[in-house]
Amino acid sequence: MQINRSQIEPFRKLELLAKKVVEGFITGLHKSPFHGFSVEFAEHRLYNTGESTKHIDWKLFARSEKLFVKRYEEETNLRCQIVIDTSASMLFPKDTENNKLTFSVYAAAALCELLKQQRDAFGLTLFEKDITQHFPAKGSPLHQKIILNALQEVLDNTHENTGTSAASALNQVAEIIHQRSLVVIFSDMFESNSENEELFSALQHLKYRKHEVVLFHVVDKSKELDFEFENKPYHFIDLESGEEIKLNPAQMKEQYKKSISAFTEELETKCQQYKIDFVEADINAGFNTVLYTYLVKRNAML
Repeated sequence: MQINRSQIEPFRKLELLAKKVVEGFITGLHKSPFHGFSVEFAEHRLYNTGESTKHIDWKLFARSEKLFVKRYEEETNLRCQIVIDTSASMLFPKDTENNKLTFSVYAAAALCELLKQQRDAFGLTLFEKDITQHFPAKGSPLHQKIILNALQEVLDNTHENTGTSAASALNQVAEIIHQRSLVVIFSDMFESNSENEELFSALQHLKYRKHEVVLFHVVDKSKELDFEFENKPYHFIDLESGEEIKLNPAQMKEQYKKSISAFTEELETKCQQYKIDFVEADINAGFNTVLYTYLVKRNAML
């Protein structure tokens, strides 16, 4: 399936503004709580006659009776790392083009287009049980082509019976990317053999490393959250383990919804505690609608 660029072009006109000062490559387009020079002090230099007195360090003048100007590190743009869960559970619903993985790939491609237009740096990380591909954040047109090719390969080379360890992968991401990055995660957050606490700890690790985090919780809401199936026997197959079971969904609906609701609520609560943006991304709404809605909301908050 080829990525349809006409679907990602509209995102060129949106701005994805950083909520806080982040490190990046080029002089800034982003709102900052600081004025004039950027936040980090670098050094003093002697004042040159005729230049602005705005940045003279008067406290140092009082001690030394010499005029020195404060120099700061250059303001920086956004550095964004897009992280996609490519495990088998993301292939749901099976045998349709509108599955969770396709949703995530298209949303990621749109974000890359947006970030390129802002002259921001963007990277891509793909994971299953561990990281399978990692492209550090850069801002060149060639880099975008490399990432789009990698995303295309994801669509062309899907694998069943591949498990997930989001906890392990996110811990790796937290350590290998530049500090104070914006990390955008696309995942259903379904773990193969991991406790929820390990997953929540990995999210907390990202925040500990000073990253800003946005989690798009990618789900098929009608099937995976609301368990909306006809009242008849079904043959269910676990896409990650291959385990099979036959049952009538009506008999399990109440118990299933209670369990999945508890997990989703706990995940959202943990994100709120860690100050992570939690976005319920229902694939049935379409990636463009979900992305537009979030970006408009995000910009309004800045």
